[in-house]
Amino acid sequence: MLERLELEAFLTLAEELHFGRTAARLCVSAPRISQTIRKLERRIGAPLFERNSRTVRLTPLGKQLCDELRPAYDQIAASVLAASRGDHVKRAITVGFSTPWCGNLIARAAHSYQTRHPDITVGIEEIQLTDPLGRMRSGAVDLQLTEFPIAEPDITTGPVLFSEPRALLVSREHRFAAQESVSLEDLSDTPLVTIVGELVPRYWMDHHFPRRTPTGRPIPRGPAANFWAEVLVHVNQGVGVSTVALASAAFHAWPRTVFVPFRDAPPIDYGLMWPALGSNPLVPSFLETICEAAISQAAESQ
Repeated sequence: MLERLELEAFLTLAEELHFGRTAARLCVSAPRISQTIRKLERRIGAPLFERNSRTVRLTPLGKQLCDELRPAYDQIAASVLAASRGDHVKRAITVGFSTPWCGNLIARAAHSYQTRHPDITVGIEEIQLTDPLGRMRSGAVDLQLTEFPIAEPDITTGPVLFSEPRALLVSREHRFAAQESVSLEDLSDTPLVTIVGELVPRYWMDHHFPRRTPTGRPIPRGPAANFWAEVLVHVNQGVGVSTVALASAAFHAWPRTVFVPFRDAPPIDYGLMWPALGSNPLVPSFLETICEAAISQAAESQ
């Protein structure tokens, strides 16, 4: 039987792959973590981690053990949390999404997750453009699939699940509508619809709604929108254009709008984020499920 510190040290180190961060999370010293892992490896009779002065990696045996222990540990942690809140509290996790294609993946993962864990409720919530972090910071959302980059001290980011080519949404009467592609430099010649940005990180706005082209030319500002439907209306009326993921053409195609691919813009990355402290104990197990769903969806689309 594993001791509690052995279990927590092993699973946390498997996640962090860093002795110092593992020690900080468990509120013990780094040498204590090292001693605990060595003790565990002696009991098992084989190394669980490959480590040197620069890197820490799971061995195949370590990964197998982690995969087998993690679901049971998450189940125990969730049960303890539920008990601490009272037996009447139903176990639940709420997952946010920023776009319909993100929502489809979340719904797919939620179905799979509830098949495995029928006693757990999975809520799904759309996150508004103008407040991409507020619902998580308020505790209303436990996990979120959203556009990167996200670099906030109180939020942990996970892997990029998928990327989508970037396009420019224009009205059918716009001079770019007949082109096969556009360049980021073309943005200097047309007003760019943006979103109301008081609650949006500046680095995020600059990444998705840049103020200058790569060569430094200013990009004129068009109307600012509170909701995506407003963006569509502004573009439809020809008062501005908007940068979008090309995937939105399958969800937001209007008769008078055209999606023109960029030939030189980086794709839009979509990844997961969750609170850095006090996260829902169900987050790790749902993370595993949504990563599986993303891999399966990508394979089906090929």
